[in-house]
This record gives sequence, structure tokens and C-alpha cells, in this order.
Amino acid sequence: MMRAYTVAAVCGLLFGLGLTVSQMIDPNKVLGFLDIAGDWDPSLILVMAGAIPLAAVGYWAGGRVAPARSAIDKRLVIGAGLFGIGWGLVGFCPGPALAALSFGDPKTLLFVAAMLAGMAGYEVWNRR
Repeated sequence: MMRAYTVAAVCGLLFGLGLTVSQMIDPNKVLGFLDIAGDWDPSLILVMAGAIPLAAVGYWAGGRVAPARSAIDKRLVIGAGLFGIGWGLVGFCPGPALAALSFGDPKTLLFVAAMLAGMAGYEVWNRR
């Protein structure tokens, strides 16, 4: 059990380091990628081009299989839409937001608090 926690901690630190080095913890960098009509910054494509094959190898090596649910339903569409709207408005998604907490920016803290409140709200709603 301790080995699993150690592996998870090392993977989390590597993920956070990768986000920091690639500047994906800077919301302005992400918002620049999303601004295709303005001053577009395509660097996120390069980050994704490196991350997707690495993640695929990780899933293959870990013996992971596809999720049991694969249907595109209303919950998936609404969740993806809310995620996209939040990402587009703020420039953060959960991983980079957690990594950016280390800088102590009050806006990041507010985002993470709102994210956790949303997760808790989902759990309450889902149990209903």
C-alpha cells in the first residue's frame, strides 16, 4: 500500500513539474490558446502532443481499460460543457489550478475553493 502512495506522489510531482515547466499553470497562457480570433498562442498544442502519447503508454503499461460507461448522455454533455465554460472563462482546469496554488495567488485559491464547492455540490445532488 505504501508503494502505491509513493508512486502516486511521484507521478503527481512529475505532473505538477510538467505543468509548471510548460507554463500551463498560467491562466493567461491557456486563455491565449483559446483566443483563436485574437493573439493566439499555439503552445498548448505542443504540450498536448507530448502528453497524449505519454498518457497512452501509461494506460497501456498500467493495464487500464476503458471506462464501463461509454455512452454520450445528457450528464456527460452538461459536465463537459460546464468544464469548457469554466476553462474558457478562467484559464484553469483542476490539475494546473492545484499546481498553481503553490504561488499563493488569491484568485487561484478562490478558483480551487469554487471547484471544491462544485464537486461537493455534485455529490450532494447525485445522492438525491
